[in-house]
Amino acid sequence: MHQTKASNTAYRVAVRRAEHQLLDTPGVFEDPLSLRILDEETLASIQPGKISRRQKLTKSFRAYMAVRSRYTEDELAKSFAAGIRQYVVLGAGLDTFACRNPFHAAGLKVFEVDHPATQAWKRERLAEGKIAIPESATFVPADFEHHTLQEELSGTGFQFDQPAFFSWLGVVPYLTEPAFLQTLRFVASLPVGTVIVFDYGVPVSMLNPVQKKALAALSTRVKNLGEPFRLFYEPQQLRGRLEPLGLQITEDLGREELNERYFSGRTDDLRVKANLARLVRAVSAH
Repeated sequence: MHQTKASNTAYRVAVRRAEHQLLDTPGVFEDPLSLRILDEETLASIQPGKISRRQKLTKSFRAYMAVRSRYTEDELAKSFAAGIRQYVVLGAGLDTFACRNPFHAAGLKVFEVDHPATQAWKRERLAEGKIAIPESATFVPADFEHHTLQEELSGTGFQFDQPAFFSWLGVVPYLTEPAFLQTLRFVASLPVGTVIVFDYGVPVSMLNPVQKKALAALSTRVKNLGEPFRLFYEPQQLRGRLEPLGLQITEDLGREELNERYFSGRTDDLRVKANLARLVRAVSAH
């Protein structure tokens, strides 16, 4: 992304999450603050009684944005029940968990790590939406390409001798491989029990003709926004990258698994139709 500008793709993701709150019943992911963090003009364009052609075309993307957040927060709840009290949101964008943290009173601290420009813009959106930032939330400005995560978390109150839960949604495809592996190496260095959930894009060789067309269109859009895709993995190839670092993949979910778990039995055709990305849960194996 541009070094002095907030992420354009982060706003599009936020819009999809907000659309899910208003257009899909029942929802698979509840996030009332996703409506308040948008500007009034954008919010006004989301009309439940009159779904636009764009909203129909992006329904599958909306489903994926909702389900990856739902899965992440489901897994976070499990880790919290197991004793984890640190949650690190890498590339947080306009994610609102830190401001609606249901485990705030029970001691879950949230560290939002993101590009300084995106983070400054997010603070503006929070202020505009009158969304309070709780004491349990810490903003950590960082650039994955130029700083290590360990350096950025130092002095923030993050406890390196305690396990943590990490989420990294919608970021990996935009990174270089060295930056990606450097972050995972740090996660793997933390105590046993540390968990990371992230999504990654699959290479064009794994796609059918319709999916290839969808990926080409999406790639063009994000490139035009100044945030091109760079990194893709086949599942077995990704496993081969993580295991030497000390990370064990416990789940690697594609379209079929996500639809079966979260969209089974629906009559509104809300489901993940493309198979462009997969969702991974990995644990520190040291």
